[in-house]
Amino acid sequence: MDLDPAILKLNNMTTNRYKYFRWTPRTARITFMYVAVVPALFGIMAYSTEGKWNLRAKRRGDVIAEF
Repeated sequence: MDLDPAILKLNNMTTNRYKYFRWTPRTARITFMYVAVVPALFGIMAYSTEGKWNLRAKRRGDVIAEF
């Protein structure tokens, strides 16, 4: 059974991807979004909701909001 040449080419490309990577404005923008913007948004959300909900020892019908 022969292997599909397209699958072999894809495998080779993903194995050697680091050799052909170039910094372009698009890749720089995407990297900046994942390194700085996304963690900052999660941090802002976590900081703004800190202490507002208490999920420990709650029963059915209890309110989880503490604010």
